[in-house]
Amino acid sequence: MKLSRHHLAALAAFLVWGFFPIPLRMLTGYASGQILFFRILLSLILLLLIHGLGRRAAVRGVVQQWQAAATAERRRVATSTIVGGLLLTANWLLFIYVVNEVSVQAGSFAYLICPILTALLGFGLLGEKLRPNQWVAIGMSAVSCALLGVGELRMLLMSLVVAFTYALYLITQRRLQGYDRLVLLTVQLGLASLVVLPLAPMLGAQPLAGFADAHLLLFAAILSVGFTVFPLFLNLYALNALPSGTVGILMYTNPIVSFALAFLYFGEEASFTQAVAYGVILLSVALYNLNLTFGKVPDSLVSSSQGQRARGEAYRCYLRALLK
Repeated sequence: MKLSRHHLAALAAFLVWGFFPIPLRMLTGYASGQILFFRILLSLILLLLIHGLGRRAAVRGVVQQWQAAATAERRRVATSTIVGGLLLTANWLLFIYVVNEVSVQAGSFAYLICPILTALLGFGLLGEKLRPNQWVAIGMSAVSCALLGVGELRMLLMSLVVAFTYALYLITQRRLQGYDRLVLLTVQLGLASLVVLPLAPMLGAQPLAGFADAHLLLFAAILSVGFTVFPLFLNLYALNALPSGTVGILMYTNPIVSFALAFLYFGEEASFTQAVAYGVILLSVALYNLNLTFGKVPDSLVSSSQGQRARGEAYRCYLRALLK
């Protein structure tokens, strides 16, 4: 099994997100809506600066690409972008609430369920194929997740909602292949800000008070730069080439790291049944990836060293375009 740059990008994104509870817990006591408001705002400002300082050509390219597309494609891109922005906003708000108001384990549990939903949605909505051993692995994961939810119905329901919103978000972004992901992410965060701003009082957000709170601004900036824009872009980049089911399984890295933090850093405890369930999930991940060929690479790029060099050069060009 050979890992590509897309696999490494997805893996890096989920490793970063695994440590997300640490800075988020530094904001315990703030309303979830207040944290969400400043996470969206600061992330949007950062992306606008990136585009304004060095990626204006990329923005113009997306606009021209969208304008030149057929009506059906323009409608599809617009719908997927808008729906993706709404799903991302809902997922962020719910996850912030779960980690700070319920437990780190509850947030981690959501992302144990999410790969199952992502793989199933990729199969049902996008027609992505799953082999028999992968179906067995998904079944094992579902059983283990059910064990984890025994006696914790509230946690289970909240985790399901968090997982479902992010799984749907991943699926909607698969429909946006061929478009600059960073530009579309900026549009989505702009839409999110338009949704959150009028709802700020209902969500418990106080923007004016927040601007005078140095502690809130510092950790919101950390969340925005290190735990939002950077890993989310890596994740969206990975989706350019990987099936949703593959990204969904790599997503297990996130909750494994978060669970380790819950037990070793935050001092949370797990029952024997929960420990067994976590072990079953790890086995299911190994089974799912057994003899798995990640993504789809053109034969011409695999069969020759010239193709390998061409792929490496294309990736270097991509990095230069991103960082110029």
